[in-house]
Amino acid sequence: MNKVLIITYYWPPGSGAGVQRWLKFSKYLPSFGWEPVILTVDSEYAAYPSTDNSLKAEISSDIKIYKTKATDYFRIYKNDKTKIPSAGFASNDDKGLKGKILRFIRGNFFIPDPRKGWNKYAFRKACEIIKEKGIKHIITTSPPHSTQLIGLELKKRYPEIKWIADLRDPWTDIYYYDHFYHTLLARKIDESFEKKVLKTADLIITIGKSLKNIFCAKLPGIEGKIKVITNGYDEDDFTGFTTENPEVFTISYIGTLSDSYPVSGFMDAFKNLVNNGYYIKLRFVGTISPRQKALIKSKPSNSLIEFIPYVNHKDAIKYLMESSVLLLIIPDHHSNRSIITGKLFEYLASGKPIICIGPKDGDAANILEITRHGLCAVYNDTEGISYIIDNYYKAGLHSEKIAPPEFSRGNLTKKLTALL
Repeated sequence: MNKVLIITYYWPPGSGAGVQRWLKFSKYLPSFGWEPVILTVDSEYAAYPSTDNSLKAEISSDIKIYKTKATDYFRIYKNDKTKIPSAGFASNDDKGLKGKILRFIRGNFFIPDPRKGWNKYAFRKACEIIKEKGIKHIITTSPPHSTQLIGLELKKRYPEIKWIADLRDPWTDIYYYDHFYHTLLARKIDESFEKKVLKTADLIITIGKSLKNIFCAKLPGIEGKIKVITNGYDEDDFTGFTTENPEVFTISYIGTLSDSYPVSGFMDAFKNLVNNGYYIKLRFVGTISPRQKALIKSKPSNSLIEFIPYVNHKDAIKYLMESSVLLLIIPDHHSNRSIITGKLFEYLASGKPIICIGPKDGDAANILEITRHGLCAVYNDTEGISYIIDNYYKAGLHSEKIAPPEFSRGNLTKKLTALL
């Protein structure tokens, strides 16, 4: 069986879309004749924004996993290791001088990112694995984009190896990039790293067409080696769950809701409908920034709003299945057309109708249009959002859909192995 070395910082007990993507690819790769070999950071040294120990049960005992230590540069931000800043500080609420100073340090002294403290250990171990296992194919996945620099060094050391760089998010175009107050020099260094990876990798994978276009614009002539493989859903994750329709019409949002996610337009529409006699429950499951929570509470009666702290993946699916409608919000940024949140695909798998708040010409809206699983309205279109909620409120059970098979993890892994 062919072997492929997958180098990923995020792995159980880490959580999030990045963990899910390669955990699931690794699950299905052997079915297509490929043996995944995992290189990741030891959780004792990792800087995870959140953890989900339940995901460990999904790791096959047949998969060989190598772990190394790392230098934890995040210790300068937090003394409590359980409160690691999330990707790019996207959900951080510290707008004071201290927060700005820390972000300046992050943007100018840790390029591309503070998780680069893993690189020297991972590179050394990867060289051992390549020699020991006779590895001819490697995949590096990011963020953190510092992981791509491991692939860059490995390609330099072993030019005969085929290297696929999996870029799940924009690099220097990510919606929170300007939060770091980069100097011109720092930005140039980061852009140089980005272009070297794009130029040197044998193949590049992105999760959507708009993200592909962003990277293509960086380096003319690389269009042919950039392929799109979206995130997806695992049918096995939904085994044992049945569709439940709550007694009260319930709109659920699952995941992080930072200040970058515009919620005012939706809340105004929600308030208007409640004031007009609609009996609707609004449920937020996950990490909500203090500012967003205060804004949400300021609108309609609190008795119709429920906040549930971060839950594990299995419980998140349970809340999906116990909803009437699911809410998806895309961050407001000039690159928002390229943003396809990982949760979208599990939303699709649930069969529940989806309300998307974001650009109508974005990749997420396009997927909803193609699959006919949801409707999209722009951020402050209160009337349009009200119309969508009203439409689903009156449709009731008739809104249920079948999960689109093209986004199943098995079918997506088949696409990956075709590239390998």
